[in-house]
Amino acid sequence: MSQSYNRYNTWSSSVRWFHWINVLSVISLIFVGLMMLYKKELGITSLDAKIGLKELHAIIGYIFAINLFIRFIFAFIGPVSARFRAFLPGKGFMQELNSYRASLKAGKPQQFIGHNPLGKLAVTALFSLLIILAFSGLIRAGTDIYYPPFGGVVASYVAEEGKDPASLLPYQKGGVNSEKMASLKAFKSPFGKVHLYSAYLLMFLILVHITAVVRAEVKEGDSLVSSMFSGKKVLKEKPYDEV
Repeated sequence: MSQSYNRYNTWSSSVRWFHWINVLSVISLIFVGLMMLYKKELGITSLDAKIGLKELHAIIGYIFAINLFIRFIFAFIGPVSARFRAFLPGKGFMQELNSYRASLKAGKPQQFIGHNPLGKLAVTALFSLLIILAFSGLIRAGTDIYYPPFGGVVASYVAEEGKDPASLLPYQKGGVNSEKMASLKAFKSPFGKVHLYSAYLLMFLILVHITAVVRAEVKEGDSLVSSMFSGKKVLKEKPYDEV
């Protein structure tokens, strides 16, 4: 007996564009970040190379941060699938989660047009980390290499009296107030640690995310992977979140 399948509109183009730009920028940031972290082992010793890696990391970081900012704009004014309520746990969430878990145990997993309850928890965790990484990264870009949006303020703070802040060079002691520079190092150090360990946690969650997506694709038939390209899901069961 043939099984009936139905096609449903799911992720809007704004969600899909954000997802893939985010994937590419995060992969690039991790790659450059690991080069920065293990630069000595890679034979990268010159100051110019060190600054070059920082600048490349910052430029990719701007793409990452702007993409994230635009995503949150669409969370307010975008289509239904892009709104906060589509990916954040809301009213009645625990009931939804318990119902979904029960369906998994029964071997008849509920299908969803959008995120299932576990998916919402994962997306919430991922977005929280992305925000932390974006903010801490912008702080370090400003304090390390005087990049916007905080670099101008930082340069003005550490510059010696009479020195043009715009003429300061990263990691150069000339033209900076040593006491203020020491204060700046103490200020930026925690942001560096938060940025680093958040990146490690993000890498772990990415592996969990990929594993969960593959599992849902194989065992639940949610067509998650193809839907992030096409914007449509092909489901054999009536979606639990169908309006």
